[in-house]
Amino acid sequence: MNKTDQGSVTSGQHQAIKAVPVRHPGRWVGVAVIAVLAAMLLHALLTNEAIKWDIVRATLTDPTVVHGIWVTLELTVLSMLMGVVGGVLLAVMRLSSNPVLSGTAWVYIWIFRGTPVLVQLVFWNSIGALWPTLSIGIPFGPSFWSESSNTLIPVFTAALLGLGLNEAAYMAEIVRAGIQSVDEGQTEAAHALGMSKLATMRRIVLPQAMRVIIPPTGNETISMLKTTSLVQVIALVELFTAGHDIYARTFQTIPVLIAVSMYYLLMTSILTVIQYYIERHYARGANRTLPPTPIQRVQAMFAGKSAPKAVPADTEVPSGGSHA
Repeated sequence: MNKTDQGSVTSGQHQAIKAVPVRHPGRWVGVAVIAVLAAMLLHALLTNEAIKWDIVRATLTDPTVVHGIWVTLELTVLSMLMGVVGGVLLAVMRLSSNPVLSGTAWVYIWIFRGTPVLVQLVFWNSIGALWPTLSIGIPFGPSFWSESSNTLIPVFTAALLGLGLNEAAYMAEIVRAGIQSVDEGQTEAAHALGMSKLATMRRIVLPQAMRVIIPPTGNETISMLKTTSLVQVIALVELFTAGHDIYARTFQTIPVLIAVSMYYLLMTSILTVIQYYIERHYARGANRTLPPTPIQRVQAMFAGKSAPKAVPADTEVPSGGSHA
């Protein structure tokens, strides 16, 4: 090869490569269709006189609706607290080697998952028909204290029992799946170090199982927020019941339902954000790089950069690279 050929080869090697981006016409068609549908929906919402946005605004600030929001939040928090605590206890009982404990937990889950929560709400609200009085005393013997069932279990308590005890059955299966996702070698190693079963469960198993437990628990919390609307059947005034009472009196059904839906969307959005940060917290042991927060995603979008992706902890990091 002569010098001329070598020079042409060298110059060819240093020529810039012209990269042709991959075309995605289907994506642009999809974007156009979605944009047209969104514009049509927005136009319908703004021009439809039946919506009556003035009534929507009045409903948003109605004292009955505002009070219903607090009742809904109170029911959601207390019911989920009861469900999580009961679910952990039932899950541990289900996994116990004692057949009595395991069988009792299975029967509880079978009953409360097998009957509608609406039926359970009505049952707890009508418990006085089955047991007019509740007492404390010697089994099959005299009682030391008794009180009317209707006094001990008012409407709010009946709603809390119906929602919380039902949720415990579902949370038991979620927690059981999370516990079983942890390798048994972790438990064996903890026992070899002299840790008790309770300490192993509390300090070794449950912290690792949280990565599996948190996502469905967040979904259950959001579902519980909306399920509280069922307490209307026992005449407890929460958010939906407050809206129902308003449109039953004013016959403005659609505007009132839109206002109520806005509050539900706001509360579920807040719960979704809280769930995201809790999942991110428990992902620290599994990912070398934590998933970006919504603020980091927005900052990266305006900076023209892609947001960093989470890298599993067992992924080999290339030499020369680093992960914060």
